[in-house]
Amino acid sequence: MASTASALTTASSSSNVATPFLYLRRSHISHFTANFRSDYTVGSAAAYWQTGLFSAGQYFTLLASSVLIIAWLNLSNDVYDFDTGADKNKKESVVNMLGTLAAAYALLALGFVGLSWASVVAGNFRAILLLACAVICGYIYQCPPFRLSYQGLGEPLCFAAFGPFATTAFYFMQTTVTREMISPPVTATILSASLLVGFTTTLILFCSHFHQVEGDRAVGKMSPLVRLDTEKGSRVVKMAMVTFYSLLLAFGFAKALPFTCLFFCALTIPMAKLVVGYVEDNHKKITESSARFRWAASLYKKVL
Repeated sequence: MASTASALTTASSSSNVATPFLYLRRSHISHFTANFRSDYTVGSAAAYWQTGLFSAGQYFTLLASSVLIIAWLNLSNDVYDFDTGADKNKKESVVNMLGTLAAAYALLALGFVGLSWASVVAGNFRAILLLACAVICGYIYQCPPFRLSYQGLGEPLCFAAFGPFATTAFYFMQTTVTREMISPPVTATILSASLLVGFTTTLILFCSHFHQVEGDRAVGKMSPLVRLDTEKGSRVVKMAMVTFYSLLLAFGFAKALPFTCLFFCALTIPMAKLVVGYVEDNHKKITESSARFRWAASLYKKVL
């Protein structure tokens, strides 16, 4: 890909200003660490709560496989966004550092093999079907000819992939089929948990666009934040936080979730307030800073 080759040139020319912190950002370490708390962890916890079954081997197989899938998702997303120009001036873009699509799909293949193996061990074919649906959501989210994220459909796809599809699948994979339990039940607990996982993951995706609104708009990537603008988007974040904790309380009072879930989630309220306050106070600064960075990057290229 011609644009990928140019990305490597861009990376080499800017190596003199790179810092160790920037390399960490480029590697998307935050996505991998966030993966520890998401779909497979919640699915495994729900399985243990419902059935008393937990396999450490299954859990770590799911952990490794999920990290590989997320790596494919992030790396291929950077490649395709760079090709369209959305990530042209995004220094933390992984394609600026690695510039390869083949590696991304190799990671996808390895990850899906691991998930398939875990599904076979669990004896549950429904799990791999749900995970296949989650991967399809990731593909049509970013990959040509679909690129539905450019139509503002990235958030719904994210919700479906990480929520009902992946979380429920990992729940199935921890509940190995036995003679006593022919098929693990889909309960209110796993449904509630999967909805909350999908909700929070979608909110993370929504917030990740604050610093690149102008760049997305320039290449026609009409994300919800581009359509709303950052001021309205900051209000959406506030309403989303209120909605999340309201749903959490409702599920708790309905006994769909255990009290421990309510307790530990309540501990995150101070952090949620900080996020809301920061977004509300700094949404304009985020956009202005992004514009200044693009201007500086353009000037830097002209000087060179």
